[in-house]
Amino acid sequence: MMHSNLLAVVFALLSALTVAWGTILRHQVAEQTSGDRDDAHGTPVLSAVARPKWWAGVFCALAAYGLQIIALGFGTLLVVQPILVLSLMFTLPLAARFDGRRVSRPEMAWATLLTVAVGVVVVWGRPLPGADFPTLNRWMTVLGIGVVVLVGLMWLASRLQLRSRALVLGAVTGAIMGYLAVLSKSVVNIFNQESATALLTSWEAYGLVACAVIGTLVQQASFNAGALKNSLPAMTITEPIVAFVLGYLVLGERFQVEGTQWLIMAGALVVMVTSTVVLSRRGVE
Repeated sequence: MMHSNLLAVVFALLSALTVAWGTILRHQVAEQTSGDRDDAHGTPVLSAVARPKWWAGVFCALAAYGLQIIALGFGTLLVVQPILVLSLMFTLPLAARFDGRRVSRPEMAWATLLTVAVGVVVVWGRPLPGADFPTLNRWMTVLGIGVVVLVGLMWLASRLQLRSRALVLGAVTGAIMGYLAVLSKSVVNIFNQESATALLTSWEAYGLVACAVIGTLVQQASFNAGALKNSLPAMTITEPIVAFVLGYLVLGERFQVEGTQWLIMAGALVVMVTSTVVLSRRGVE
């Protein structure tokens, strides 16, 4: 594929819209099954999986991921990930519609701030592509650290009350999806520059599938652990943060800023994090 950040932005926006639909559908199922601990399915997660609406949500998630893959084929990870945060822009009106309410002025204000912050990160940052094929040692280091940290957080979550458990599981889900995003970029590079056979024999492809399956299950567990406002903020903001860090450490992608220009980038990132947390909580109250 040719490199085009414009096309990357277009497909990332389509992915963000599809993510919003999938999130709403699966959370509706979670609300309906959160008390099904004594039914024939045994647990809320298994009860949710038995619902057709849950599978519709999963289909939306898969479609969104396909659009994200296309976006990554055209542009850098540091362009695509901030755009995906705008899924909140679509989740907000959808959640309001299903709840029978209107989007408030404060929500619109925070949504505007989020849009501006993402624009600054993408336009001002002007991300540069990194290494197409990172070394195995670099991968093994970040994967090893990630497994230890995330397993520890899962253990912690199992010992917390439901509200706190939803928050921690949301953060774990976002981190897994951050790893998934970086693996996706590597898989796209292998497919574009080598062959389908090389892709099928690469460990990155199977690591990607494992991340996708585990991430989906942990995400549903976070939905079932409590209200969406407890898990969605951590989930939504942890993914781009982890993806940014891994984009730098593993892929070697870079923003074209230096010196005092980093102050503007830092300000935009702070606004993006703050508005993301506020919107994800308000949108599902």
